[in-house]
Amino acid sequence: MTADIDMSEDHRAIRDGVRAVVSRFDDEYWLERDDDGRFPHEFHRAMADAGWLGITMPVEYGGAGLGVTEAAIMMHEVASHGGGMAATSAVHINLFGPHPIVVHGTPEQKARWVPRLISGEDQVCFGFTEPDAGLNTTRIKTFAQKVDGGYIVHGQKVWTSTAQVANKIMLLTRTTRYEDARRPTDGITIFYTDLDRSKIEVRKIPKMGRKCVDSNAIFIDGLFIPDSDRIGEEGKGFSYILHSLNPERMLIAVEAIGIGQDALRRAAKYARDRVVFDRPIGQNQGIQHPLAERWMYLESAWLMAMHAARLYDTGKPCGAEANSAKFLGARAGYDSCLQAVLTHGGFGYAKEYHVERLLREVTITRIAPITEQLILSFIAEKVLDLPKSY
Repeated sequence: MTADIDMSEDHRAIRDGVRAVVSRFDDEYWLERDDDGRFPHEFHRAMADAGWLGITMPVEYGGAGLGVTEAAIMMHEVASHGGGMAATSAVHINLFGPHPIVVHGTPEQKARWVPRLISGEDQVCFGFTEPDAGLNTTRIKTFAQKVDGGYIVHGQKVWTSTAQVANKIMLLTRTTRYEDARRPTDGITIFYTDLDRSKIEVRKIPKMGRKCVDSNAIFIDGLFIPDSDRIGEEGKGFSYILHSLNPERMLIAVEAIGIGQDALRRAAKYARDRVVFDRPIGQNQGIQHPLAERWMYLESAWLMAMHAARLYDTGKPCGAEANSAKFLGARAGYDSCLQAVLTHGGFGYAKEYHVERLLREVTITRIAPITEQLILSFIAEKVLDLPKSY
């Protein structure tokens, strides 16, 4: 990648250190996980043992205390070696998902929770999205009723990743019903608590890709959460999750870019090696030009993602840049994977060459955690000063 020339020695060390871990897990490992759907425990443990799960966590709790730029370099490398979103999703939930704990948790909460996340002893899933609310988070219905010493929760969540293997859940609830709140964003409270399977039913959702990192519908019936597991003030949870939205967009962007570059490398190698009509197919401009174009878009998306990360790490506004990076990275990664399948021809459809798996893996980046359409609406409104359309 030409953008590597801008990396500091420390950033190169991060990239090389992560590569040393992820390269131990080859294509066959990830193909087996795609077939059997088993969580990649060995990969998760290797990343934890090497200290990478704490890259953004505070130093006083055992983390490295680094920024989103360093996390992006790490996650780009994780995505670039055949594991796709299965590899990234097994670990990136640790980087900024628990950010509300770090920013708004009490010293006791941070000491109790953060070291166990860094060490990999605890795995957390996130109960945010709901079937009826979708991206309109203010419309969630899961309700936490105040009782002596805590709260009783009833509700439903969907697309809760890793709930099959997690022992902790970060849960977004209403503590004031939507119709009773002064503003739509008021009355939302966030908790970090034990995933009590006697009160939470977890149902796996069969899906297109990332099979080994489970997605689930969860049904919460009478879960008790103690006061000590509430993060920050009651009713302020919506503002707490905003801190992690831009970093999440940047990480998804670089992950999609890494997957796209992985697919592009495979396509270029196949085009060099595959001989038809007595010449390598890569000698044909009909093969060359789409691959060259994919390279340009991937590089451009990477520069936008790194620009957004630098803005975030220096405390500057980065909403437009973070959203643009997510849009461009996901689109460039997807287009690269699709072109890789087409370059392989019939063999692109075969699991043996892995590009069909990478296409399935990267597709989710165009959909989540925010759709392309909402990003376009955001840019139109916030950057171009056009009327709000939704």
